[in-house]
Amino acid sequence: MARGWESKSIEQQQADLQSDAQARGASRTQLSAAQQKLVRQRENLLLARKRLADQLPSADPRRLPMLQQSITELDKQLSSFDSFADRSAPK
Repeated sequence: MARGWESKSIEQQQADLQSDAQARGASRTQLSAAQQKLVRQRENLLLARKRLADQLPSADPRRLPMLQQSITELDKQLSSFDSFADRSAPK
């Protein structure tokens, strides 16, 4: 009997995952190819910034200014994405 409940639970979890994936897929198809490209670029910038920020605590003191400068540059690029999103958002 326990095995039956377990399999039903797994089936429900898989169904939930599938419906979540379909919902994400539907939102992606609503974006144009150019918008999808911008979203990917922004995500790449965010990942690069996180990677650099993770290196800060253990970085060699001689390397710190370079890391901080790189993070500042990524922040500028990210802010340009945010201002672009504000301009293109429907009102």
